[in-house]
Amino acid sequence: MLLLFSPLLTITGLYDPPFLLKAEESVLIEIADSEESLQGRIDVFVLRDRIWIIVLESKKTMLSVWSALPQTLAYLMASPNGDRPTFAMLTNGDDVVFVKLEGRQYGMSQVLAPLVNQGELEVAWRVLRKIAEIEV
Repeated sequence: MLLLFSPLLTITGLYDPPFLLKAEESVLIEIADSEESLQGRIDVFVLRDRIWIIVLESKKTMLSVWSALPQTLAYLMASPNGDRPTFAMLTNGDDVVFVKLEGRQYGMSQVLAPLVNQGELEVAWRVLRKIAEIEV
């Protein structure tokens, strides 16, 4: 995963200040009106001034990229900046899907195959660049 996305994060400026990159960060989600909670670890996420900019959730290549969607949506809902859109990038190392959560509504990109199609690598780069440019 990092062979492809580490360079993408670098060229989009998401590795550099004012961004902060964290890996394997624990998240605890308390379920309202219930004694239950969900706990997990975000593979990688990028912060700017305590605002979650993007969550990167990865699965093994043999799994569908969609297998990361439920877990990722739970992480996005746990974001402390619920009044702002939060973004995620799902990957299985081959395919990429971008997710945007705003309030209780989410949207997804088409599945991109940046290792197979140069044009889709450029699309992934442009999406990450736009996310990096969002004002906090």
